Amino acid sequence: MNLDFMLEALGDRSSIALIGLLTGTLFGFFAQRSRFCLRSATLEFWRRSGTEKLAVWLFAFSTAVLATQLFSLLGWFDASTSRQLSSRGSLSGALVGGLLFGIGMVLARGCSSRMLVLAANGNLRALLAGLIFAVTAQAALAGILAPARLWIASWWTVAPETRNLLGLLGLGHGGGLLFGLLWAAAALFFARRARLFAWGLWGGIGVGLMVALAWLLTYQVSLQAFEPIPVEALSFTGPSASTLMLFLSPPGQPLDFDLGLVPGVALGSFTAAWRGKELKLEGFKDGHSMRRYIFGAMAMGFGGMLAGGCAVGAGVSGAAIFALTAWLTLIGMWLGAGLTDWLVDKQGRNP
Repeated sequence: MNLDFMLEALGDRSSIALIGLLTGTLFGFFAQRSRFCLRSATLEFWRRSGTEKLAVWLFAFSTAVLATQLFSLLGWFDASTSRQLSSRGSLSGALVGGLLFGIGMVLARGCSSRMLVLAANGNLRALLAGLIFAVTAQAALAGILAPARLWIASWWTVAPETRNLLGLLGLGHGGGLLFGLLWAAAALFFARRARLFAWGLWGGIGVGLMVALAWLLTYQVSLQAFEPIPVEALSFTGPSASTLMLFLSPPGQPLDFDLGLVPGVALGSFTAAWRGKELKLEGFKDGHSMRRYIFGAMAMGFGGMLAGGCAVGAGVSGAAIFALTAWLTLIGMWLGAGLTDWLVDKQGRNP
């Protein structure tokens, strides 16, 4: 894939920021139209109350796995240089962070990407929760919560060569494709049971394609750019903190993929809601609801930074390249969400 024209016309930094903006815009559009949300999928699974949101998430997940592994099989993409596979990882951080993130997304009634999508539609609850999420993530990265994050992450670490599940299991990218096909079959099964609406199907596929496309384009730019460009895909913990610091720090912060991604998602979601006549201002109904959202956003911010990824960053992007820590984080999210729903919301469902 030749990106020389774009790199020469815009420069390395502007090009990667534009890629973040474009993939983010399309992700936001597809996520808004499909109602893509890991929290909703986990609750349907644990409550056995339906399969519509579960099918949407499975379409996004399986598409990301299939497309990413296909790009790898064709030689267009190599995940070995990504942060998730090239650096030392923390299994304790992945497990504890995933659990905290799962707890937080149930309390805040949405994961970090869902909050950004809803905030762009006029949901003030999601806007406040998203801001608290970003502040907490920044505090966990380089602020008052950083020592706690580093301490938990140090409990159980692994070398880079043990983070690639496909390599550990000897499956290769062909095995990754087969695995993705199995999840795609599950998505079709649940979609048929739920009689999934058209945007649920195509929007979920679109979300997954944006994850794979981000992997492919950032890798190709990293090969052709003069400056070092990280190979990455969609994630919302680090990018939310980076975008927040863009407004709080002195001007001159260099452009990167993350700084294009967050505004792009907001733009795409706003456009989808505007076209669907779904723009609507919504606020909190009482103080208890506000406290719940605040605590949930804080748990997600710390948990996402501890785990090294959010519901999209670890649960879809990291899982698509079969990073061991990403899969542990995803498992932690499902367990944390199910346990929190059972402890906190069960009484409300069964008076």
